[in-house]
Amino acid sequence: MKLLRFGEEGRERPGLLDADGVIRDLSGVIADVDGATLAPESLDRLRAIDPASLPAVAADTRLGPCVARPGKFICIGLNYADHAAESGAAIPDEPVVFMKATSALSGPNDPILKPRGSTQLDWEVELAFVVGAHCAYVSEEEAARAIAGYCVCNDVSERAFQMQSSQWDKGKGCDSFGPLGPWLVTPDELPDVHDLHMWLEVNGKRYQNGSTSTMIFRPAFILSYLSRFMSLQPGDVVTTGTPPGVGLGQKPPVWLDVGDRVSLGIAGLGQQDQVVVAG
Repeated sequence: MKLLRFGEEGRERPGLLDADGVIRDLSGVIADVDGATLAPESLDRLRAIDPASLPAVAADTRLGPCVARPGKFICIGLNYADHAAESGAAIPDEPVVFMKATSALSGPNDPILKPRGSTQLDWEVELAFVVGAHCAYVSEEEAARAIAGYCVCNDVSERAFQMQSSQWDKGKGCDSFGPLGPWLVTPDELPDVHDLHMWLEVNGKRYQNGSTSTMIFRPAFILSYLSRFMSLQPGDVVTTGTPPGVGLGQKPPVWLDVGDRVSLGIAGLGQQDQVVVAG
């Protein structure tokens, strides 16, 4: 299934994308796409529904972040060896963990807000996953079964803010810095999540052209690892790092500015399109 949320900001409704690419309204079936509806048994009930029985939604309807109200928005840094190299960082021995504010979440095609004082606004196409079950001290096998679905995330970053201290959160959690979606794809629809092409373009120029196959730590390991230090709850979002080609890694560096257009996508998970505006 491809689950999504549509409608005006703050008043999104749950939906799904049918096999013909038509958005269908799920609001008569579930209240939202959130932790309460992402358990395996709930997803099984949704799979049993004939999408044609659901009302169709206009194709030009705004899409919101594909999961509502996550309790945590956790990120893994430097998770591609070649991206670590372009950043001048050593390949990590274990996952590098930081957090984005949940208020950074935005729809996949919403504007990126350039913060006041920003001078080094950057992009990062990433594979994200959403947790579908309580996880504490889980094995990799248990973690794999606890992933409700996968989606595209643009880990928008303000590098000058990020590098002001040893903690990255200042440059990662600004409003609009977490576009998520367009849809949440359940694992059964992906033949191999560890071999998905991923790309990102700015103003039509391709900067990132990678694959999840070069990821250092895979999603199930990441979820198992995180569960040693905090419990993970249904609806929590984890984004897993980016391949090379970020603005910081260009020579000289390239930064986003007002008016720039960003497009990004991952095979099987859809595409995002954003315009940078003044925040």
